[in-house]
Amino acid sequence: MKKLNTISVIVLLSLLVVNCKSEKKEQNFKAITDAYFDGKNELNPLDATQNGQNEYNDKLVFEMTDSYRKKQAAFYDKFENELTTIDTTALSAEEKNSYDIIKWEVAVGKDLLKYETNLMPIHQFWGTHLTMGQYAGGTSAQPFKTEKDYKNFLKRMDLFAVWVDSAMIYMKKGIDKGMVLPKALTVKMIPQFESMVTTNVEDNLFYSALIAFPKEITADQQETLKKEYAATIKEKLEPQFKKITAFLKNEYLPASRTTSGIGSLPNGKELYKVYAKQWTTTTKTPEEIHVLGLKEVARIKAEMEKVKDQVGFKGTINEFFEHVRTKPELMSFKTPEEVIANFEKIHQTIKPNVDKLFSLQPKCPFQIKRTEAFREKTASAEYSQGTADGSRPGVFYVPIPDVKAYNYYGDEDLFLHEAIPGHHFQISLQQENNELPNFRKFAWFGAYGEGWALYTESLGKELGLYTDPYQYFGMLGNEMHRAVRLVVDTGIHNKSWTREQAIKYSLDNEAESEAGIIAEIERYMAIPGQALSYKMGQLKILELRKKAQDKMKDKFDIKVFHQKILESGVLPLALLEKKINNWIETGK
Repeated sequence: MKKLNTISVIVLLSLLVVNCKSEKKEQNFKAITDAYFDGKNELNPLDATQNGQNEYNDKLVFEMTDSYRKKQAAFYDKFENELTTIDTTALSAEEKNSYDIIKWEVAVGKDLLKYETNLMPIHQFWGTHLTMGQYAGGTSAQPFKTEKDYKNFLKRMDLFAVWVDSAMIYMKKGIDKGMVLPKALTVKMIPQFESMVTTNVEDNLFYSALIAFPKEITADQQETLKKEYAATIKEKLEPQFKKITAFLKNEYLPASRTTSGIGSLPNGKELYKVYAKQWTTTTKTPEEIHVLGLKEVARIKAEMEKVKDQVGFKGTINEFFEHVRTKPELMSFKTPEEVIANFEKIHQTIKPNVDKLFSLQPKCPFQIKRTEAFREKTASAEYSQGTADGSRPGVFYVPIPDVKAYNYYGDEDLFLHEAIPGHHFQISLQQENNELPNFRKFAWFGAYGEGWALYTESLGKELGLYTDPYQYFGMLGNEMHRAVRLVVDTGIHNKSWTREQAIKYSLDNEAESEAGIIAEIERYMAIPGQALSYKMGQLKILELRKKAQDKMKDKFDIKVFHQKILESGVLPLALLEKKINNWIETGK
């Protein structure tokens, strides 16, 4: 054996020390990402249940309280400090993404805590009271397979009764400080709580999971659970639902504001800038986004004119919108089952072509369901993710409040967005990717997630759809809908537009029904900034695809491009751009 000289020994020892330090840093960073995920689940147990983290199924937080916000602040401070202990040069590319994501989320979270958003803890579009209602239905994320599952939700119901009191306490504080919802939104919440009170306990939404027990629940257990659920519903929940209904009608509605946007609230315009940053993951100002929206509306309207001419319609584009809204042939369904069957048909049409565009596809199954009756009137079509192990499929929910008025001209496009290859592909692949730490498997950035789903709408012709000009117009209509959002969301919250101004602008520029547009505008009023995410993300992905095609030329492979976009899960747009730029440079 050859002897090592003194210098060689020193070099080897130095390398060992460096390797040990690198390994320690890696282990430390994994511990940080694990702790970050656990902390997020503890702060958001309803989300944890949605993500299949079942150890939180009996928990409910009072997210509007001062004590909860202190926990949030401590969480952000902790991980802001933890990141400073990490040597980022020792991290892999994917670990560096994780580092940057935590840093970004913490910064935005801290920014939001500067504002008293907790004084408006509920609205008509999403939130704890609606999620609890969904979970109570027995067909959503909350499991009802064992006696323990039923007991878990019973604990949540007990906590929910107290949660209602906390919501009212902070809403009263909001009244005192002028931090209240617009009247139009308060009006929509009243029937949501009213519907949760029934004459017969068996008809109550929160009794739904007891109508048909799984075979694992014995007869004795069933009787006990029925008594316990009935008592909780009648003695705890329903009195609270009556109480908050009266509060909304008698105290909150009279105090609700007549303005539509949060810009009218104390520090509202500054808050809106934070929401715009949160939802777009960019630094673009509300004014810049508004101008971009106006440009996109003009571009898409020119494309719509071409379709109008193609089908031989002689009137104006606005008259064509009305023609599409009311065309009897586009409202031909007689039953909700026919609507669902049409989406199944769309699925079968694209199946043979998906492999041509996607080598990376999820294992998780998915279903198409009608939206539950209790929230159908105020709901949009949406995707609800399945579990990472595939035990609960992803669900594409379709609201059908009035089947005779259901217009299907945009259904091909809607399926691509909500199901395949939109949200179902992106979210399922993210959850199934074992290379990602858990907090990223269940992360969400609207600009990426909604941007991806909107981008997939442009793939319709490649997937065998849009052969009917009205369905292609549906795609343009839905893209216009997202462009209009850039204008009306910033208009409402940054330019003091009224609800009525926003409704009129939407009616003038898109073919959605008036009822649908009203529900959408009220959605934007409830969740400022969220509507900006779709178009901002889509434009970035389209820009990156064009850049890759231009630079890589014949080496560009659409399947690899889609893989690169999807494989790391959701990312802030700056990180996504960095990733694709690196791929372009190495792939050239």
